[in-house]
Amino acid sequence: MEGNNLLHFLDTPSAHYRLNCDGRFEAENDGDDRSDASDPANARELLECLLNQPANKFCADCGIPDPKWAALPFGAFICIKCSGTHRSLGVHISKVISVNLDEWTDEEVHCLAESGGNSVVNTRYEAFLPENKKIKQDCSTEERNDFIRKKYQFQQFVCDPQFSCPLPINKKHAQDKHQQHNSNKHGFGHAFRNSWRKKDSDSKGLKKMSDVGMIEFVGLIKVNIVKGTDLAVRDVMSSDPYVMINLGHQSMKTKVIKNTLNPIWNERLMLSIPDPIPPLKLQVFDKDTFSSDDRMGEADVDIRPLIAATKEHENSTITELTELYRWSASEDSNGVLAKDSVISIANGKVKQEITLKLQNVERGELEIEIECVPLSQ
Repeated sequence: MEGNNLLHFLDTPSAHYRLNCDGRFEAENDGDDRSDASDPANARELLECLLNQPANKFCADCGIPDPKWAALPFGAFICIKCSGTHRSLGVHISKVISVNLDEWTDEEVHCLAESGGNSVVNTRYEAFLPENKKIKQDCSTEERNDFIRKKYQFQQFVCDPQFSCPLPINKKHAQDKHQQHNSNKHGFGHAFRNSWRKKDSDSKGLKKMSDVGMIEFVGLIKVNIVKGTDLAVRDVMSSDPYVMINLGHQSMKTKVIKNTLNPIWNERLMLSIPDPIPPLKLQVFDKDTFSSDDRMGEADVDIRPLIAATKEHENSTITELTELYRWSASEDSNGVLAKDSVISIANGKVKQEITLKLQNVERGELEIEIECVPLSQ
């Protein structure tokens, strides 16, 4: 009976959460009434309640106090060092969100609440972790990457290795059948977590992960894709554009804006900055339903000047908007800048505004704003 209770506890972590928070969050039940949590203020309050749970006050992976990041598909609170490794896994495995830097939706908070926090995550994903094999706060980058991949991507500690393999990586049918069998047992959080899953080539994915295993991360970069102007026509009269950004092995993309050559995204994406620092690559595509997406131009951005400026002014007390550096479009030998690019600082945040001429296409400009977040924050 005790074993059955444990399995029920693991399958319904939201029940564990309700036992640890007061009645203000009774909307976190299996019913349909979630109107209170849809309020951003209540969502933030719910998030703070989760952070205050004892197990969530330490990184789920290495134990560093006061974690400020969440691996949302699993519901784990993690530190900034571990967040870099989680990001390198790809958003189809682990989507990392900052507690303070990102704006949380009520769906994301509900997903986190239903996961149960670090206590449930480690009960499940470290159930058969060998003794003395959990990483420490001062572990090396290689040890951190290896442990997190084994824990989340390969799920090596979920089941007893003497009896079963926890994740049938090369048996997609078995995995899909298992998900279908459990579809009625899981609530909103399960469906929300699975929304990040995607079909990959397994061998390609494993090779890619081995390539990024030894990478050191020096910070994070927030990329705000503002808008596109006078983009190329790829359909009959217009296009359905979206933007893909790449930094090293990481990639993210914006939503698709239908039927426009002047899309406005105002969408913020975040990536880890590997060392050595590669250029930030931006590609614009036209979304097609029945064929491969058409290219609508590309551009590379050197983010090293922004990183240097951020480190130089990390402890700045400047509150007024102040220009630090300016690059003239007329003097750009590469012909990438459509307008002057400016690095400025205000309230301790160093940002760069860039309007790019898209390359390898007949026309089009892309406006972005980038901000570097050092690991010390």
